[in-house]
Amino acid sequence: MSKKLFIETLGCQMNTRDTEHIIAELNAHSDYIQTTNSSEADLIIINTCSVREKPVAKLFSELGQFNKTKKDGAKIGVCGCTASHLGDEIFKRAPYVDFVVGARNVSKISQAVEKKGTVEIDINNDETDYEFSEYRSSNFKANINISLGCDKQCTFCIVPSTRGDEISIPAEIILNEAKKSALSGAKEIFLLGQNVNNYGKHFSNKESEKYTFTKLLQEISKIDGIDRIRFTSPHPLHMDDEFIEEFASNPKICKLIHIPLQSGSTAILKDMKRGYTKEWFLNRCERIKAKVPNVRISTDIIVAFPDESEEDFLDTLNVVEKVKFDQIFNFKYSPRPNTPAATMEQIDSEIGTKRLQTLIDLHKTHQDEHMEKNIGKIHSVYFEDLKPNGEIMGFSDNGLQVFVKGSEELLGKIVDVKITQNSRTSLKGIVVE
Repeated sequence: MSKKLFIETLGCQMNTRDTEHIIAELNAHSDYIQTTNSSEADLIIINTCSVREKPVAKLFSELGQFNKTKKDGAKIGVCGCTASHLGDEIFKRAPYVDFVVGARNVSKISQAVEKKGTVEIDINNDETDYEFSEYRSSNFKANINISLGCDKQCTFCIVPSTRGDEISIPAEIILNEAKKSALSGAKEIFLLGQNVNNYGKHFSNKESEKYTFTKLLQEISKIDGIDRIRFTSPHPLHMDDEFIEEFASNPKICKLIHIPLQSGSTAILKDMKRGYTKEWFLNRCERIKAKVPNVRISTDIIVAFPDESEEDFLDTLNVVEKVKFDQIFNFKYSPRPNTPAATMEQIDSEIGTKRLQTLIDLHKTHQDEHMEKNIGKIHSVYFEDLKPNGEIMGFSDNGLQVFVKGSEELLGKIVDVKITQNSRTSLKGIVVE
């Protein structure tokens, strides 16, 4: 008899892909049916994030609620980055939890479910050669991990201590996964890694064929049926001219690129151990914009990092003014455990809040400028989601969210849309016949 699985995913796209792997592995070993109602589930899993403070607090709040409403005999498990860094501490704070599986141990999920008290959190566990069972949450696009872990030591970041050292997944596994995805109907491939353009620097098998990220992009673009390639996140430090040329010239690579700035101050970037300067970052953005006129650039910015002066913050605003990012993921710095920045001189919270609001307000003006310019333009849109109000949603080549009136006949198709309305975050239009 089928059992029911409820799984909640917190955090980034890599967590989303890990969730797909968890579901695939459980389905391969047990007969589970997914449910959106946790109170009827036989197994409840939270796949967690620990990059910022709030998701950790949310984890224990959610666990408490699930424990109150779960049915008798239901198991609760914690997976992901918070599982990696808290380990069996989770049992002390939530003793009703049945198992804990870290971000580098997803392949062990089926065994963990069967043994109460299991803790699998080895951040050096190597899953790069492990071929997970097949499961995807979308029929139209495929998330594919190309590396695990991170080889950087950014002073604010907990990822290296939750996902371990960086290891690239062998190219043949990635290409085979991309081919399978294309055969199943996915026209879009989304490549995932902490620093995707550092791909190929570290393989478990020293005899693995040498690959750069640029070469990997070229090989994936040769696969029949794949029309679009996206990726996140490239690191500014590794954004060499060869990569930029491939990004600009390869028609299958979507023209939205996420380039994490973190700070516009060279002094703060040095304290963060980011490895690049304000000038290098601006140079890379200018070069991309010159080669790709329709490019959209998104970024991450942290304000109120330890010792950030008003001048440092003005440097960040200066970069934002010059690049005019299409999307910014803004954060006020929050100390993460076991990171060097947590022991540095902290900025007053009120100052951080004011700086964050200043940044948000500036970015809103740029968003409005960008979105208004789309009125009357024609975008090529890949439709992937049918809405209940008679609309269908998709994304343009450069990552704009577009809605049109339409039916499921448009799902999985790439069609031209003329834009008629805009908001700050999305567009509406009509299909061009």
